[in-house]
Amino acid sequence: MTALWRLAVRDEFSAAHALRGYGGRCERLHGHNFAVELTVEGEALAADTALLLDFTVLKSLLKEILAELDHRVLNATPPFDALNPSSENLARHIWQAAAERLAAHPDPRTAAVRLRSVSVSEKGAQSAIYMELPGTAGSRP
Repeated sequence: MTALWRLAVRDEFSAAHALRGYGGRCERLHGHNFAVELTVEGEALAADTALLLDFTVLKSLLKEILAELDHRVLNATPPFDALNPSSENLARHIWQAAAERLAAHPDPRTAAVRLRSVSVSEKGAQSAIYMELPGTAGSRP
């Protein structure tokens, strides 16, 4: 049997956006407190700590990414100046930024984890979840 651990961290950011081509009231500029959950997984715990990865690493990584979006008008913030700032596109953008940061992180334990999913919620009752299946890679719009 292969063991699998998943770690998730959550944070939020506040921003405004207008959904281009939506055809409803969300096409007008409006704001949200976006909730974001980042999940990683791995099969091996570090021998010295019995941790998959320190939560501090993930929390810091997510905080860095969200700082670039926080208190912004997303439609004026790259890449959303050209890409519709939907929850789906936000989840993919955060995933791609997290994947880059995990790959470049100096903590050697980051090599033992893989990014599982990123969830973005505009309200507690709904969320958009982005993940890449093994053997595939999402395309950057």
